Amino acid sequence: MIPLALALLSPEKPHVSSNGQENDRNSRPPRNSQFPRSDAVRVQKIGLVDHIGFGNLGDDATQAAVMKHIRSRWPDSEIVLFSMNPADSRFRHGVPAYPIRVEFENRSEGNSIGASPPQSRLKDVLRRVPLLYRLLQTVKSLTIRDPRRILDEIFFLRASFQIVKPLDLVIISGGGQLLDSWGGPWRFPYTIFKWTLLAKFSRAKCYVLNVGAGPLDAPLAKWFVKRTLGIADYVSFRDSDSRDLLQKVGFTGKSQVSVDCVYALSTSTAGATNGAGHEVPLVGLSPMAYCDPRLYWKKDQAIYDRYIRDIASFGRWLGQNHFRLTLFSTEVSFDSHAMEEVQILLGRANGDPPQMVNRENIAGIDELLSAMRPMDYVVTSRFHGVVFAHLLNKPVLALSPHPKVSSLMNDLGLAKYCVDIRTCDANTMQERFLGLLANRDEIKNRMAEKAACYEKTLLNQFDQLFPRRAAI
Repeated sequence: MIPLALALLSPEKPHVSSNGQENDRNSRPPRNSQFPRSDAVRVQKIGLVDHIGFGNLGDDATQAAVMKHIRSRWPDSEIVLFSMNPADSRFRHGVPAYPIRVEFENRSEGNSIGASPPQSRLKDVLRRVPLLYRLLQTVKSLTIRDPRRILDEIFFLRASFQIVKPLDLVIISGGGQLLDSWGGPWRFPYTIFKWTLLAKFSRAKCYVLNVGAGPLDAPLAKWFVKRTLGIADYVSFRDSDSRDLLQKVGFTGKSQVSVDCVYALSTSTAGATNGAGHEVPLVGLSPMAYCDPRLYWKKDQAIYDRYIRDIASFGRWLGQNHFRLTLFSTEVSFDSHAMEEVQILLGRANGDPPQMVNRENIAGIDELLSAMRPMDYVVTSRFHGVVFAHLLNKPVLALSPHPKVSSLMNDLGLAKYCVDIRTCDANTMQERFLGLLANRDEIKNRMAEKAACYEKTLLNQFDQLFPRRAAI
């Protein structure tokens, strides 16, 4: 088997589709065009890259929406996923899936991207591709103390290239892909950069589709992200704050601001909602593991404990004011401890065992939407918690841990119902929630108008990126 670098040095060959026709995969769109040239994009095989696989239903819904709209336009297309948990991604999405990083290979369960090839002549071959060789030398010198790990990364790149080589298009999408808060520059930024580079070397087109950005602090992380966006054939962000951040760190290429891809699920996919509230309104309360030292990138036990106490206090207040309450999350694994601790505090306050406090058991997107449909109001700290509430036309109070949440609420015209998670307390939640009740009908009308606008924006964008006449 030929190493990655040798494959990159092989003479360029025309891409041949399954029907024997040659496709021109090397014609790039003009860099000053808003969309790639539709007459040059003839796609059958597509790879979707996202940091999914551990229960983030927002990012899973992103991939579900993108796949749905690709298939509706290109019904014969073949789609594969690259994720942190290939077995989970195969189960949820029903497509082949491969690890996004070398440490996730053991989650492939038989779908591994290959064993290591012989090591002879590898170093000499890599020197013939200066950019790749310098990159791997940097990885080795800055982050890898065990020589075996640098070899593992080299072999992973080589094997990954064999999977990317047949693809016509690689799409990087999902919420917070351009950040370094989770693990520094060698996690998300390097991962996204290397898959973009693999797409470029394989002559596949690469789209960075409606991603979010930030935090992005380390100089190396900024370098990786700028290079990623510079290599890509098409770049769009889900909000203007993300584009502004990337422009501040030096990205000057053409880009577009759209909206989060989950809005392409549409209200018809999400399902009809009740036209009127219940006699005893149901509130969906969604705590998160904010600053939880066991899980969160920013670790502060005191902040986490205060947040959990305030959420539980607000939940008790809801019960005292004759609201029904159910706990849920759009991050089904990550937030499980937070939900359990709120559940325990609520049970103690009411004199009930914890199991008497209702908690939704959610494993997938359909179960999440089914659980949220009966809700009259939603209180959430998650970006996609706001998005799902918006899709289902549920008035939402957001406890914002990140500018992306406040930016979305502001765009919805609901800024007064968004509070900073770092400074809010139970009294603030109660005050804003009472405003939500008083303006319920106005809020629902505004949310419905915005949802229709967002869906139209995405449909127009997808029509441009995946034109029906371009399918083979």
